[in-house]
Amino acid sequence: MIHAVLIFNTSGVPRLTKFYSSLHRSSQTLVHKIFSLVSTRAPGLCNFLDAPELETFLTAQDADGEKLRVVYRNYATLYFVFVVDNAESELGILDLIQVFVESLDRTFENVCELDLVFHFDEVHHILSEVIQGGLVLETNVEEIDHQVQRAAKARKESFASANPLSLGTGVAGGSSRGSGLPSLGWLTEKLAGVGTK
Repeated sequence: MIHAVLIFNTSGVPRLTKFYSSLHRSSQTLVHKIFSLVSTRAPGLCNFLDAPELETFLTAQDADGEKLRVVYRNYATLYFVFVVDNAESELGILDLIQVFVESLDRTFENVCELDLVFHFDEVHHILSEVIQGGLVLETNVEEIDHQVQRAAKARKESFASANPLSLGTGVAGGSSRGSGLPSLGWLTEKLAGVGTK
């Protein structure tokens, strides 16, 4: 099971935190502890490590005595970190991190740290397309991208149909709420005529 997904920059500032199991202590303390584990490792070492010290933060041991492991990848100025138990394959999680990053890259077209800050709702949506309840839901980047585009289109159509001042029509070119309002064509004609007098 995946217990947590974290993204933080090289200064240790969290950009995304998602926990799939209960916390026994502050999430900030956990993020700081994981950052200190990951950031002090030499670049040539493998991207996963056992972390028995995290058991005090997360529900770590179940009936089978599974321990927590940290799997991470560094992309430019960001660390993508997954906290998993023994039921997950470390190499599989590294691939899953790659899928998540590729999905972010498709959505934001060359994703950067600012995209994670200003579009955190979309980042959480993409993550929820990949992982639900700590279990892997989808690994096909095309399918994830398709679902994200469908959700964005639905949001746009919902906004257009719910906002009487929007300049578009509602769903599939139908009439939107507030369609009894006069067209704005009269206003543009008046404004166009102002400059000619």
